[in-house]
This record gives sequence, C-alpha cells and structure tokens, in this order.
Amino acid sequence: MGAITPIGLTAAEFWQNLVKGISGVGPITQFDATAFPCRIAAEVKGFEPTQYMDAKAARRMSRFAQFAVAAAKMALEDAGLRVDEQSAETTGVVINTGGGGMADMSAGTEALLTKGPDRVSPLMVPSLAPNMASCQVSIQFGIRGPVITSTAACAAGIYAFIEAQWLLERGEAEVVLAGGTEAGIVPAAIASLCNARALSTRNEEPERACRPFDLHRDGFVFGEGAGVLVLESYEHAQARGAGIYAELAGGGLSADAYHITAPDPSGRSAAQAMCKALRNAGLAPEEVDYICAHGTGTPLNDSSETRSIKQALGEHAYRVAISSPKSMLGHLLGAAGALSAIASVLAIKENILPPTINLETPDPECDLDYVPNVARKAPVRVAMANGFGFGGQNGVAVFKEWRP
Repeated sequence: MGAITPIGLTAAEFWQNLVKGISGVGPITQFDATAFPCRIAAEVKGFEPTQYMDAKAARRMSRFAQFAVAAAKMALEDAGLRVDEQSAETTGVVINTGGGGMADMSAGTEALLTKGPDRVSPLMVPSLAPNMASCQVSIQFGIRGPVITSTAACAAGIYAFIEAQWLLERGEAEVVLAGGTEAGIVPAAIASLCNARALSTRNEEPERACRPFDLHRDGFVFGEGAGVLVLESYEHAQARGAGIYAELAGGGLSADAYHITAPDPSGRSAAQAMCKALRNAGLAPEEVDYICAHGTGTPLNDSSETRSIKQALGEHAYRVAISSPKSMLGHLLGAAGALSAIASVLAIKENILPPTINLETPDPECDLDYVPNVARKAPVRVAMANGFGFGGQNGVAVFKEWRP
C-alpha cells in the first residue's frame, strides 16, 4: 500500500498519526481564502513530486495524478513487485477520482480570461481528464493490462476495489493497483461548497472543525491526497511468496435515487450496499468487528449512515466499533474510500481501532460506538469500509483477516 495524505506522506506515517488522533486540517494556503466563509482545508504538506518521478513527467501531470503515481510507486515497493515485460499485460490499474484535474481547469480558465487564448496550456485537457491518474500510473510503470477510472464522486475510492476484484475474478489481470486520488482545493470548488453550506466554518479552530457524529457538527472539511493498494489473486501471491495484509472478501453497490447531494435520510440504499457486500463476502452481520465509516461531519450524512448501519447489522450495530478518518483527514472525495480501505486493512493487521476525534457531544440520533477521541486496542478480523457519493452512489468493501 502507498498513501499521500494530509497527515502523512506514507501509509505508515498516515496510520501512525491516525491512531494518535492528529488532525491534518489547517488554514488554506493554496490560494487566498480571506473572502470565503470556509477558510480551512486538509492540505497535503511537503509533497515533492520529483521524489517519485522525473521533473518532466511531473510537469505534465495534474496534482491529483502526481499523488496517484507517488502512492502507486510506494505500493509497488511495499508489495515487492516490479512490472516487467512478462507481467506488464497481466497487471491492471483502477485508480478512481471524484473531480480529476479541477485545478487545471481553474488555471486554464484564468489564463484564458486574463492572458488570452494563446496562453492556455496545450496540456490542460489531457491533464484534467479524470482517467489521467490511472493512465499516468500505467505510463510511469509500463503497465499494459486493463486500465479503468470511475468518477463516482465520494464513493469512487471504494468502487476501485470492487472493480479490481472483478478484473481479478474474471482473469483479466493477476495484479491490480487500486485506489483513489483527489486534489481539488481550488477557489471555485470551495466557493461552490460554501454556497451549498456543505463545509464547516470553524475557521478559528481548524483541528476541531470536522466532527463526525457530534451534535454540533456543521459540515465537512475539504481534503486532498491519494491511497493505492496492490490487489492480487491468491494464486499469484502464493506463487511469489508475497506478504499478505488482508483479504478483500467482497463488496456491494447501490444507488439512493434520491438527490444530487443529500443522502436518502432513510439510509435504506446504503444499508442495501452493506448487505450486498456481506453476502458477497460470505459473512454474517455479527462477524463485522469494525466499520470505517463514511462519516463526513455533515448533519444529514452522519444520521443517515447511522440508520443504514442499524438496518444492515440489526442489533449487532450496537456492538460493532465505528470510526471516521475524516475527522482528521477531511473529506478527500474520490480518495476517501481508498484511505478508508488502508485504515481498515491496518486495523485488521494491528488490532487497533482508530478514533473519531472531536466527538465531544453525542448526537442522540447517532447512538452507536464511534470510538470517540482515543484509539482502542481490540481484535479485528472483519472490517467494512463505507463510501457514499454525490448523486446517491453507495459503495461498501469488506476486508477480513487472511488465514491460509
């Protein structure tokens, strides 16, 4: 696995700070946000693309694609894999996103309006295309197998694992680099979300701004970053003596058919995706030890997700541990599910439940165990990762402890 996040530039650093409850939220530095109602975000700090690719390649990539290449490089190294002539056609890429190269569209529009049409970069269109994260990973590492990108908004990162599993099960690939990436902290996006009243405006205390499941939550915090995991068939992993973190046991998809941004308050379709995921994984609700929640910190999402968990798990909902990495990472949109997957896998490996920070005043409508504020040691054999996107797309992936 590999990760570029607001709380660490490796998967190990990300996990260490997640368990410690360290927030990556702070004042926006990528542009002057003085006039905006929300002036905070979870930015990636200290990222230097030339540590992962040559300078020419970096210049030809949007930031979201740079993040993906960096995370993919680390994931391949962690897996002990090198793509060569023999393996190139049996290796695939599924790196999804919500917005793709929003920054390039913003910069191109500004250049057009202020400097004229001849100053718009010829690379703008190929840079902003959402598939460029997957394609740049393919180009950088010589991967010639199936390359897929789904733009499933905030569910995109979860979709990647389900799509990767399909490729493996159909025999179209033996190895798939799967995950999500996002880099959309640009003025127009922040302004739009401010006007939709979707973002937290706790500008004076950014570390405490994202408060999933708390009574006083007031919106999500925009974040950026990427997460990539190497998935492979068991036969392929066994043949090369691979170290195995966990098994991707199954996944489930559904749609709310309700609203372009708001979740269905009943939670029924999200519950349907959880039930599908468990059925596909061959697991009972009572076997789930941990849920890495979507948990955005918006009033509507957290209450509807709580209802969906109760519908899917029944009485076991009151016994399962649940937490939201977004309390520290902000909402990484298309990359959120990928980092939830990494958190789920490492919870299984380390038997530690990462906390939901800033949960100070419980909401009576959110009455489950959200592992408030402090990480907890507990055995984790099965972990479920939720991802719910704008437009009502729901994705759920289930990971379980690997036992030969």
